[in-house]
Amino acid sequence: MSVFTQKVIWITGASSGIGEAIALELSRNANEAHPIKLVLSARRADELERVARQTGLPAANVLVLPMDVTDFGAFSAHVERVRQHFGRIDYLFLNAGISQRSTVAETDFSVYQRLMDVNFFGTIALTKAVLPLMLAQRSGHLVVTSSVAGKLGVKYRSGYCASKHALHGFYDALRAETHSAGLHVTIVCPGYIRTPISLQALNATGQVHGKMDANQEKGMAPDVFTRRLLKAVSRKKEEVYIGGPETFGIYLKRFLPGLLSRILRNREGA
Repeated sequence: MSVFTQKVIWITGASSGIGEAIALELSRNANEAHPIKLVLSARRADELERVARQTGLPAANVLVLPMDVTDFGAFSAHVERVRQHFGRIDYLFLNAGISQRSTVAETDFSVYQRLMDVNFFGTIALTKAVLPLMLAQRSGHLVVTSSVAGKLGVKYRSGYCASKHALHGFYDALRAETHSAGLHVTIVCPGYIRTPISLQALNATGQVHGKMDANQEKGMAPDVFTRRLLKAVSRKKEEVYIGGPETFGIYLKRFLPGLLSRILRNREGA
C-alpha cells in the first residue's frame, strides 16, 4: 500500500458502498510514516462527514466535497478547490453510479437518460475536468468502477449495462492517448458485492427499486473487494474482475458466447 503514501486520492460515491469501503481501507493502512490525503465526494454531505470521521485521519488530510455528478458545469470549480486545498490529484476513484431493475419494454426513456448521465456522462465529465491537472503533473491514475454487467448483457439492466459498456470504450481510448504522458487507467468490474446498489436501483418509471437482491445480499464483503482492488491498482492493472463465480461469465462471453447467451436468457429473477 506504500504506493498511496503522500498521495491525494479523490473518491466519488464515497458516502456508501464501494466508495466508502475504499476510503476506509486506505485510511486503515495510513499512519504518520505513510500518510494519505483524501477527497470524499457524493451528494449527501452528512454521510460524507460520517465517513470522514470513520477514517480516523487528521482533519487536515480529509476534504469533504459534496457533489452531484450530473451537475457537469460545477466540475471545474470542484477540481480547482481540490487543487487549492492539496495542490494536486494523484488518484481519482470514479465510483458514483446507479443501477436498474426493469425490462426494456416497460422502461421510460427518461430512465435511460438518467442512467447515462450518472454512470457515463458524469464520469467522463469529471475525468475531463481533472485531466489537464494530471497532464500538467505528468502523472495520475484513474480508477473506473464498471461492472461484470459492463462486459455482458443482463436481464432488467439494459440501461445499466449500456452505461457500463460505454465506460470501457472511453477509458480504453483515454489510456492509449495518455500513457506516454505518465497517466494510468484501471477499469474494475465488480461482480456481486454486498452494497446498497440494488436498493437504490431505478425501476421502469425512475422510482427507487427499494429491494435488496438475493445475489447482492450473498455477495463479496466490500472490504474484501476493496483490498483486491487496491492491490490491482498498486500494480497498475489495466482491467480487473473481482467477485464470485459470476465473474466467469466474462470468460464465457469471450470463449463460449452461445453457452453464456443460453444461461442468461434462462436466468430468472432480477
